[in-house]
Amino acid sequence: MKIKASVGDKAFHIINYTAFTFFALICMYPFYYIIINTISANNLVDLGKVIYYPIGLHFNNYIEIFKLQRIGRAAIISVLRTILGTSLAVLGSAYMGYLFTKQNMWKRKFWYRFVIITMYFSAGLIPAYMNIKMLGLMNSFWVYIIPGMFPIYNMVLVKTFMESISPAMEESAQIDGAGYLKCFFSIMLPLSIPILATVALFSAVGQWNAWMDTLLYISDYKLFTLQYLLREYFNQAEKVIELQESGIAVTSKDIERMITPTAVRLTVTVVATVPIMCIYPFIQRYYIKGVMIGAVKG
Repeated sequence: MKIKASVGDKAFHIINYTAFTFFALICMYPFYYIIINTISANNLVDLGKVIYYPIGLHFNNYIEIFKLQRIGRAAIISVLRTILGTSLAVLGSAYMGYLFTKQNMWKRKFWYRFVIITMYFSAGLIPAYMNIKMLGLMNSFWVYIIPGMFPIYNMVLVKTFMESISPAMEESAQIDGAGYLKCFFSIMLPLSIPILATVALFSAVGQWNAWMDTLLYISDYKLFTLQYLLREYFNQAEKVIELQESGIAVTSKDIERMITPTAVRLTVTVVATVPIMCIYPFIQRYYIKGVMIGAVKG
């Protein structure tokens, strides 16, 4: 039976939708602002005249960015480290979380506290560098993968989620002869998809945006990541001013499209952000559920 909404209900809905629409536009505007400035006349962008819509539409900034040397290989390296690093990090954090849910684990409380303390204290940059060097991971693709295989914060989230799953699910499988590995892969992992999707998003964003490990441990340009390469181009953006001061005659159309430091920074921001943003819509429902359940207890 359909209930007719009262005037007060209608007014509430109108105010509610208006307020949230306004809030959504406020959240979306900064990214919209960056995008329209990357496809507008660069001289007007430097003057701050592009605010609400693009002026002097062109895509030269993106063309110049994708003309960078080695950008294709760097993109492949970033995609590979994101896929492989995220997969192993999710599996590692899930297995550690499952391990610490076992009450009969030897010295469980001690090992759990021993692992957790690493979230708050570390040896520092120099010991970490020496450790990576002694392990033979310098100038190796695996330096992107192995150090991040067991993220402790993600492990805590997974552990909390798995503790909310009824023990009867696992006990019934153990009665049928299933061991810990069988229970982990056949029962706990499928039931933990919401939190696994959440930690997968955390890991994927971290892997995609990482550039410090490339700076510290990689000197071989064949292993440069996209973020590191874009960062280098970002830091060298001021050099394009030399083109404007070279005295070469240019037309007004050339001036509009001549790449500037501001245009480089904005375009690099978009190129680096859009790919990872495209992943979020596919795991949004799992992400929200996983975060809410992980927040119930620690």
